[in-house]
Amino acid sequence: MKGEIWILDDEKGILEVLEDILKDENFQVKSFLWGKELLKEINLKQPKVLLLDLWLKDIDGFEVLEKVKSTYPEVQIIVISGHGNIETAVKAIKMGAFDFLEKPLSYERVIVTVENAFKIALLEEENKRLRENIFGEVKLSGISPAIQKIRELIVKVAPTDTTVLIQGESGVGKEVVAKLIHLYSKRAKEAFVEINCAAIPETLIESELFGYEKGAFTGAQTYKKGKLEIAHKGTLFLDEIGDLSPEAQAKLLRVLQEKKFERLGSNKPVEINVRIISATNKDLEKEIKKGKFREDLFFRINVFPIYIPPLRERKEDIPILVEEFLEEFSYKIGSEKKIIKKDAMEALIEYSWPGNVRELKNFIERLVIMSSSHEISYNDLPGDFKNAIKQKRGIQESSDPWFKEKNYKTAKLLFEKEFLKRKLLEHKGNVSQTAREIGLERAYLQKKIKELDLKKELKD
Repeated sequence: MKGEIWILDDEKGILEVLEDILKDENFQVKSFLWGKELLKEINLKQPKVLLLDLWLKDIDGFEVLEKVKSTYPEVQIIVISGHGNIETAVKAIKMGAFDFLEKPLSYERVIVTVENAFKIALLEEENKRLRENIFGEVKLSGISPAIQKIRELIVKVAPTDTTVLIQGESGVGKEVVAKLIHLYSKRAKEAFVEINCAAIPETLIESELFGYEKGAFTGAQTYKKGKLEIAHKGTLFLDEIGDLSPEAQAKLLRVLQEKKFERLGSNKPVEINVRIISATNKDLEKEIKKGKFREDLFFRINVFPIYIPPLRERKEDIPILVEEFLEEFSYKIGSEKKIIKKDAMEALIEYSWPGNVRELKNFIERLVIMSSSHEISYNDLPGDFKNAIKQKRGIQESSDPWFKEKNYKTAKLLFEKEFLKRKLLEHKGNVSQTAREIGLERAYLQKKIKELDLKKELKD
């Protein structure tokens, strides 16, 4: 078979004729009478080519064109219409259609156009494979409205040189989004350079960013290019930018303004053409109020913000991620793909995943290695995980004692204690993560834990 093609047309006769012709040419064909049905199906699986009628009974064809191209730009769309004119054709091509065919259709031309669309699809697939050889597979998986919106934002911002700020908790996939923006950009053939601002000591961050000349400091025995210079014409990804020192923030701001910098130990300016993508798990506006992050730098990097919600807020993505990770790790260890049974999947969906997608991925790897059976049920899940689920269920099932109290102050104290206990349990006792989520200072939360004697209850 040559590949899969979908047809969307509200005339059953045209669908049947096109289906017969394309099947005779050895294509896999799937037909749709309703646009909304196709839009639902395409989130689960995508064809290489789509034949799309603009006049539909349940939705505007241009809306289908926009939604498919914004979410799945690799799908080649051939627009067909019986009410076409030059203006319609131009609009369709501008929106990303591969070609425009006017009804009544010349079936010879349909076949030629479809063949050409498949050639382009295969070329793009080959380009993707080549990019994956460098980056590994880069994929933003999920069907939640939030993930679909992020895909649309990536497609919109990638072709520009706009500075992007990606925000979200640790483990949500900020690096994946940054790589996808680069891969869909005009800079895709150039370098994608990463620097984790939190992982590099404050004393070394400037030499990492700007490089240095021989003799610039003790131990600088030769000259070294910085990340900014290495990323020239490409993309520089500044992960955890909220951890940059004030001095480095000031120098980075100057680079963004002037498009040039000096290596440490040199007065000679180095001009650069770099796209900056930043990421952080901190609330930078709060950091600005604390005096820990420069407001002017924030405005520079926050031109196009993208927020990735935590996994607990998009639980419909969990089954899809689980299936992908099962396939990945089963392949890596050379075993048959394991199956997660319904009761185990329900537990995975119920869990809050404070470490987000990264934690889920590590957990599935552990399951694949540890499980001796082909099917994984709830009973096969690790004991610590099942205990966390039981604790959560126990908390949810418990009555709210503060409502039984007649005294306001006592009720308030009971609520405060139970609220903090639940949040700490959600984050496995991690004070920093809990404080960030509920909007308290870490020191204040620690004071409350001591006041309310929560340490003992958390151990129990």
